[in-house]
Amino acid sequence: MRKTLPQSAGRARLALLGPTVIVAAVLLAYANGLTGPFIYDDIDSIPANNHLHGLWPLRSALSAPPRSSVSGRPIVCLSLALNYSLGGLNVRGYHVFNIAVHLACALLLFGIVRRTLVSPVFAGRFDRAALPLATATALIWSVHPLQTEAVTYIIQRTELLMGLFYLLTLYSSIRGWRGSRLWFGAAVISCTLGMGSKEVMVSAPLLVLLYDRTFISGSFRTALRRHAGLYVPLAATWALLIWLTIPGPRRYSAGANLGVSPWEYLLTQAGVILWYLRLTVWPHPLTISYDGWPVAHHLIDALPQGLAVTAMLAATAWALRRRRPIGFLGAWFFLILAPTSSFVPIVTEIAAERRMYLPSAAVVLVAVVAGHTMLRRLAGRLALPGGIASGIGAGAVLALTTSLAIGTALRNRDYRSEYAIWEDAVRKRPDNPQAQYALGDALAAQGRYEEAITRYREALRLKPEFPEALNNLGNLLLQQGREDEAVACFHAAIRLHFPGACNNLGNMCLRQGRLDEAIAWFREAIRGRPDFAEAFNNLGSALHRQGRLDEALKSFARVSPPKTGEDAGVFVRARMEAAKILFSRQDYQASARMCND
Repeated sequence: MRKTLPQSAGRARLALLGPTVIVAAVLLAYANGLTGPFIYDDIDSIPANNHLHGLWPLRSALSAPPRSSVSGRPIVCLSLALNYSLGGLNVRGYHVFNIAVHLACALLLFGIVRRTLVSPVFAGRFDRAALPLATATALIWSVHPLQTEAVTYIIQRTELLMGLFYLLTLYSSIRGWRGSRLWFGAAVISCTLGMGSKEVMVSAPLLVLLYDRTFISGSFRTALRRHAGLYVPLAATWALLIWLTIPGPRRYSAGANLGVSPWEYLLTQAGVILWYLRLTVWPHPLTISYDGWPVAHHLIDALPQGLAVTAMLAATAWALRRRRPIGFLGAWFFLILAPTSSFVPIVTEIAAERRMYLPSAAVVLVAVVAGHTMLRRLAGRLALPGGIASGIGAGAVLALTTSLAIGTALRNRDYRSEYAIWEDAVRKRPDNPQAQYALGDALAAQGRYEEAITRYREALRLKPEFPEALNNLGNLLLQQGREDEAVACFHAAIRLHFPGACNNLGNMCLRQGRLDEAIAWFREAIRGRPDFAEAFNNLGSALHRQGRLDEALKSFARVSPPKTGEDAGVFVRARMEAAKILFSRQDYQASARMCND
């Protein structure tokens, strides 16, 4: 006689099928993304970041150099230090970590969607469909090519970790409302960790409250009264975010004093948001940089886009007021985008695909539920058996997931080298000055100097006030013996307050034996950047050659202990030069101490 499994065991196996499929799909989609090198912002945050080189003292592992993209984000810093302690600078470990976090996010999204669809608000409408709909949503979202920047570009784990703790905060709150209140503690811990990962986490307590009001309590007053023990500590996590923000880790990239006003940025973001939605529906062309995106200076410049976004906001507000679930999804989309796509100018990146990492989940869920509803109605009109309708739906999800996963795998190939990712960016957006400049750097690293010079000149044509491009162009021209052109580039960069160009002019004078001029340029570089270790070291070398040994020792002493890998090399050279001077004075003990330092 054939044995049958208990009904509960059958449901448990079915429930495991969804997560298993999600894990398999993500691993397949990202299998070719494990060897991409450190690129662009990765460099300052990982190879050149000495804070990663030990887990103790913990304070160092939780911090980063001021201009690093992970400055003020201690949880991300700690994750990088853990990676370094396990595998040094082997990129595979960093990629594996990112993919693992992305997988955890996909599984949390699956859990949130499944539990929400069986909530009383839907009155049993999705009880049987909750599992396949949650699986389809998490599956499509997790293999979507739009996520590749957050997953494959290593340092964008800032977005991944924020997304993980954002979803975990909401998931833990849902479990707490319907089960043990211990889950509320997990929600608060997750929210705290998220605040230490990225500033976008600021909206998490608000979204939890909106979920409670929409799906659990029915009103804000009831939600706050019944669950004050959750909301008070969740709100307290804002204090950590404020404390991390006070030193101004983003002051070089965000703020109203960087050339774009809040009003101009707000107008511009209307078009950016519509572009994000377009990429969610049709993820092409994807690019690592949107530098050069046109800024809207007047209302008329962004009127159609502004009206479209305003209509979406109005529809979200209307749905929220009537406690419609789609209102919560609209709030999910706009609240998570708000810190980067509202009125606070982020002038270094007006648009970035990784910002859609979490917001895109709301778009995918709306599409999945809408598709399910239309298919069910069509099946009813055509009197199709339930099995056939389910098969059609599963086939559509499979086809879409396969095509998206292939798109993700193809996009991962663009991250295989610094040259490949920037060549791709220039090909897709040739009017992007940052991409032209970065491609120039990649070409210079390959020894293709004439091509690099062409790219630097193109970057300057698109953005004449680009001091980094001027400085690097000057270095290449000087290397080719074109001194007059190089000096002109350095002076142009100096007019844009770029201390590195002063240092380069000083090095040129030093090599030519023009010591007084070299010293003057090194001092000018230090005036522009008082912590400029390389300029202090070069100044010491010039003073040493002039026989001004006491001044040289003082300059070498100003080379502070290293904060980055580059500073470490400068620090060693400065100590060795100082040791030589002390040795020549027969101060052997001091010379030995200097070498030991």
